Amino acid sequence: MNFIAMDFETANHLPHSACSLALVMVQDSKIVGEYYTLIQPETEFFWRNIQIHGIHPEDVRTAPKFPEVWQNIQPYFHQNGLIVAHNAAFDTKVLSGCLDYYQIKQPQYLSLCTVRTSRKLFPEMKNHRLNTVCDQLSIELKNHHDALEDSRACAEILLYQEAHFGVEPLKKLVTIK
Repeated sequence: MNFIAMDFETANHLPHSACSLALVMVQDSKIVGEYYTLIQPETEFFWRNIQIHGIHPEDVRTAPKFPEVWQNIQPYFHQNGLIVAHNAAFDTKVLSGCLDYYQIKQPQYLSLCTVRTSRKLFPEMKNHRLNTVCDQLSIELKNHHDALEDSRACAEILLYQEAHFGVEPLKKLVTIK
């Protein structure tokens, strides 16, 4: 499989408040690259979000704003590109929110959610949160809510599912964004 695993962390509840992003690149079912950046959101931080991910306003003071980040990652978001996230509804909403906020054209790409694939393939799990799925599949997740750690874990979940179930049940859950 070829795909990009994506994870955002946000400064608050607003969909354009991305404060970090990670991408993990997978080619031929192997992790071949990683991208991580802090992002300077043009909005305030909410204390609860800081509590979850540990990113403070001072951490992003000199970080690039989203348009600069988009210049680096845009090539991954194309019509036949598969973007995977654990709870993809959240991460695609953040991406879309950032693009809208900066009046950047929305790309068309393929999307797959590993929460959905996990629900389908592992219905017996008590829940399908990232840390639960990782624990059940013996996938290392050292620092949950670190965008790079979460992206890596998401990639490993999908690779595990491909190895144990093949690509056919996964293909049925791909959507077009």
